[in-house]
This record gives sequence, C-alpha cells and structure tokens, in this order.
Amino acid sequence: MDTVVVIGEALVDVIERPEGRVEHPGGSPMNVAVGLARLGVPAALVCALGGDGRGAAVRRHVEASGVRVEATAIGRTSTAVATIDGHGGADYTFDLDWRLDPVELPDRTPLVHVGSIGAVLDPGAAAVVDAARSRPSTALLSLDPNVRPSITPDRSAVLAALGPLLTSADVVKLSDEDAAWLWPDHDVDAVLDELLSRGSGLAAVTLGPHGCALASAAGPRRRVPAPRVEVADTVGAGDSFMSGLLAGVLASGEHPRDLDGVDLEQLAALALACAAVTVSRPGADPPTRAELRS
Repeated sequence: MDTVVVIGEALVDVIERPEGRVEHPGGSPMNVAVGLARLGVPAALVCALGGDGRGAAVRRHVEASGVRVEATAIGRTSTAVATIDGHGGADYTFDLDWRLDPVELPDRTPLVHVGSIGAVLDPGAAAVVDAARSRPSTALLSLDPNVRPSITPDRSAVLAALGPLLTSADVVKLSDEDAAWLWPDHDVDAVLDELLSRGSGLAAVTLGPHGCALASAAGPRRRVPAPRVEVADTVGAGDSFMSGLLAGVLASGEHPRDLDGVDLEQLAALALACAAVTVSRPGADPPTRAELRS
C-alpha cells in the first residue's frame, strides 16, 4: 500500500491529573497518523516542530510507530495542557505556533487527511487547503474538524475556513460536541445530511459512550453502539476512531460514497474498537492490529 499523508499539528499533551503532571506527544493529526501506522497503513505526518526536547520526543514517538515525519521548523514545539475531570474527560489550554512550508504530495498518495487546529488556524491553514486542493486526482480526502473554540471562538470564521475542505472531502468525521458547536440547531441526522449535502461520500458522528452514526452518499445510514470499557481518559479517542475508520475505508477498496449498510457496520465496529482500546489506557495511545485481534 502507498503512503497516506496526514497534514496538521503535532504537539505535546501536558496532562494535569490529581496525582501529578505527565507529558505525552499529541495533536489530533499526529494521533491519526500513528493510529493508521499501528493498523498497518503506511503514513507520513506533515507538521511543524521545534528543535527542542519536546519536538524530539514527538519525533521519537511518531517514528517508533513507523510514521515518516516531514516537519516545518518552528521556534518551539506547541503544547496542549489537558485537565482531566472525574469522568476521564479532558479540557484543553493551548500554546501554539502553526505554520507550514508548501506541501508536495506524491502522485500515488491514496489518501490525504487534514483537520483540527491545522485546518483553521492561520498561517498554516492556508497551506493545508492548498495541499488538499492540489492533491492527486485519485487521492481521497478526509477531514476531522475537531473544533477548539478556546483557540478559534468565531463559529462563522471556522465554518468559512472549513468550507473548501467540507465541499471536497470524501470522508468527514465529527464528534457530537463538534457537531453541536458547528450546527447548534441540528440533530445528529441533520448533521449527517449537512455533511452529505456539502459533498462528503461518507459522514460520521461519534457519540461518546453511545457509539456512532454513519451515513454514505449511496443512502445507507447506521447507528452502532460502542463496546463497554472502563475509561482511563478520553484523550485521543476520536483520533483513534478516525484512524480505524480510514483504515477500514482503504481496506474495503470501495469509494466511500458507494459503501452500503453492511460496509458501514463493519467500519463502525473497527473504528469503535480502536477508540475503546484508546480510552482504556492513559493518553493518546491507539491500538495495533495485534491488540485488536486479541
């Protein structure tokens, strides 16, 4: 399989827990790249890193899973301070520097994944949109908005920034929190309709412990419950879901818009299994294929 290219922020999650502070490499796009590689999908991460200890830690973490790193040099590696509540949920405070050199994509790239802060925060967001627009004609585009109102609080500005990506993405995944913030007057089905009407071939909304809802342009729509699991924290859960979803799409050999109901149930089962493993252990630590089999 040729290499999937993931474009977006890589940073260090600084986790504040009652027992003390720990640091883990993080960032939604970085987590997706690692998740894909651990599932056997070759992946490259296009990001921005400082030449500091945190940047070196991110590189070691990503490369340990077999991900190739292509990083724009910045002054210091970005951080996200996550405070974990009593239910394992995370609240983030960010210190970011997001800029990106022009991105060149190989002709045989099967899929380009973008999203999160990297898709909406300038100046790097412009390079993300340029890369999405100039991707090879055969490359799928996937998007996870993963909105962060603490950084980009203007809803209309975020929707405007996401607009070119929403209209050209083949796969779009949102959390229920993303959906409620972007379209507060929509229920889950209306959000799926919104995404499909904008051109997505496959739309998904994650529903936390209630699983997920998926719909394809071919017509099928499914809600699938999540496996029951003891939650350590939810850091990286949505990213792990995204990795599983994309790995399943690529393995299917079908264009996302052509997926039927059985396909959707299989994709959901894989993606939810990946998320379940991730929430069962601290930090963004997605599973390998071997862990899923066991």
